[in-house]
Amino acid sequence: MPSPDPSPKTELLADCAVPEYRPSEALPGGAATSLSPADRNAFSHSSANLPFAREFDFKIGNGVFRKQWVSAPSSTTASDGLGPLYNARACQNCHLKDGRGRPPAVGNADDRAVSMLLKLGVPPRNEEERAKLAGASLGSIPDPVYGAQFQEFAIQGHQPEGRLAITYQELPPITLPGGETVTLRKPRYEIREPRYGPPSPDLMTSPRVAPQMIGLGLLEAIREEDILAGPEMPAAKAEGIVGQPNRVWSPANGRVMLGRFGWKAGQATIADQAAAAFAGDMGLSTRLVTAHAGDCTAHQKDCLTAPNGATPRRGPNEVADSMFDLVVFYSRNLAVPQARNAGSPEFLAGRAIFYRSGCAACHRPSFVTGSGPDIQPELAGQTIWPYTDLLLHDMGPGLADGFRERAADGRQWRTAPLWGIGLTETVAGHSTFLHDGRARSVLEAILWHGGEAETAKQRVITLSPEERASLLAFVNAL
Repeated sequence: MPSPDPSPKTELLADCAVPEYRPSEALPGGAATSLSPADRNAFSHSSANLPFAREFDFKIGNGVFRKQWVSAPSSTTASDGLGPLYNARACQNCHLKDGRGRPPAVGNADDRAVSMLLKLGVPPRNEEERAKLAGASLGSIPDPVYGAQFQEFAIQGHQPEGRLAITYQELPPITLPGGETVTLRKPRYEIREPRYGPPSPDLMTSPRVAPQMIGLGLLEAIREEDILAGPEMPAAKAEGIVGQPNRVWSPANGRVMLGRFGWKAGQATIADQAAAAFAGDMGLSTRLVTAHAGDCTAHQKDCLTAPNGATPRRGPNEVADSMFDLVVFYSRNLAVPQARNAGSPEFLAGRAIFYRSGCAACHRPSFVTGSGPDIQPELAGQTIWPYTDLLLHDMGPGLADGFRERAADGRQWRTAPLWGIGLTETVAGHSTFLHDGRARSVLEAILWHGGEAETAKQRVITLSPEERASLLAFVNAL
């Protein structure tokens, strides 16, 4: 990553229209916002306007989300089907208290990559694969030996795929106005002890931590045309921001749709995301991804022929439809907590700097969710404040991973929602950010921005210490 130049280059947008503060900003999820205390359970509450009768479904869904799956056959068939290869035994193990995951701790060999994984892929090598990518029936081409993601764990009698090793290189310190210095760490990823032979020589990798779970139902309820209008918004036009949609295949709907979820917007719906996680992360089949062996490849023959957890009583898949639907319902209704100190002088000062720095061009502050038979009533027609446009943006070479996922190239990432970001440490016990957790603070995350965000980052670099503190206080209050 090029080291930012601390000398002033770009001033704040003096003529930027900072919208008048609206009281609804204190409730980022509209009427679904959780008003519960901002403690370690802040991301685990249901939509506040959920009817009492549906709270039962939410709690049962939470139970399935926390279920520890086991290998088949076992004495409890309701939990059978784990693996044979996997990254975690439960959804909750990756999404720590429904918050974001983290990379393994530096210097702790016993800390495994549970809430972080390495996606794998190779370039298309024939017309059939090129056609699948062009038609969006595939988001990427899996590695022929290790599949679509690297799995560090295996059930008894099977070999895990190896070990993911991460080392960091400290970059030259960046000195900011006022004398504060920030040192960024650049990660390097290595597959050690590969148990199934060498991967493809043209292997592409993409490290990713599990994202936080709050507000997914509200993001799913935004009208597609409102998302696609993002580049026409005044803040984006003023900055010359060109957001790009990712069009992906939706198994849940049987058609190509706008990608909204995942670090490169590779999934269209919550159901698609859940099915992909069951299959790739835990090796469990659902009605949307019916392969019992999950991500096992033809090269891993013992894995493909291992016993599975499907039973005549529960249906053809290891995750019964009723359990799958409950997890989707739970994920759809994890509420966004209310903003902290909203409307305070510090919040308003940081808010103005956020707009005048150009951050709002990609971190689009608000939407009004749609309505209709496909949208849950409690999530419909809500004014929400997620601070994302859900589009792909070139983030520069510093964050590039060389991995293509459908329309997203290695430099492109979906704008991450900012709601709840300040509660990350309270909820998940760490404060690492970006797709691979390389940033150890919000400020480090900002300093990794490049590409379309380079100008906005340079504005942040030139802020006075007081202005910088206000901006960070605002972001951490969302």
